[in-house]
This record gives sequence, C-alpha cells and structure tokens, in this order.
Amino acid sequence: MKKRPEFLAANRGKRYATPGFVLLVHDRRDDTPAKRLGITITKKVGNAVVRNRMRRRFRELAAELLPELGKAGADHILIGRDGGIERDFSLLREEMTKALRKLGGENRSVEPVEPKATEGEPRSADKRPSTGSGLR
Repeated sequence: MKKRPEFLAANRGKRYATPGFVLLVHDRRDDTPAKRLGITITKKVGNAVVRNRMRRRFRELAAELLPELGKAGADHILIGRDGGIERDFSLLREEMTKALRKLGGENRSVEPVEPKATEGEPRSADKRPSTGSGLR
C-alpha cells in the first residue's frame, strides 16, 4: 500500500498497540482475499538509516507471519514506534503474533510460530550474531 487514502481508511479499523509498533487491521469489504501491508514510520523515530532498518524488520515479520495469521481481505498497517528499533527481533515476533491473533477476528488455536531456519545454520531466538567490536 502506498496511497494516503488507503492508510486513512485503515485508520478506522481495529488497532493493537505494543511498545515497538501499532498494528491496524481494516477489513476492505471487497471480493479480493489479498492481505495488503502498509508500513509507516515518522521522522520522530530517527534518521533515515534507523527508519529503513525498522522498515526491513517489519517486512521480515510480515513475510513470516501474515500468510498464516493475517486476515484475508484486509489491510494491515504497521506504525513504527520509537522503541521498536531497540527491541529484540524475537520479542517483536511474539508481539506481532499476539496482535495478529487478537485482530484476526477468528479464535485461532495455532501453535506459536517458530523462527524459520536459514541456509547454513538455524536462527537462534536468544542470540544474534555479533557485527562488530561489541561497543555501542
């Protein structure tokens, strides 16, 4: 989704707030079962590098969780919050899973989604690979 009227229409839908993001789900009430995604992050969150990193994290979460837990025929909007970039990815995944189950409209008894293994080595939920000297 890229057009402002689509985002404004989704603002009338259900919302679920977490410390890292706000999820809006708006049923389009049309005949298409497509699950659309929109991501918005204001400049208050940080500079372009920070916002783009957050956007990439949200896209990864959506690609992993929306096909299974998203509502068919609905627009899903992720609004980035200031604390979202520092949050652990596994914690964001848990929050997104909880939000999608709550706003999906159906009471789903699906087991929690496990992280997908990448080529080479499995992804660890506790630990992320080091990318430097460790100084922050």
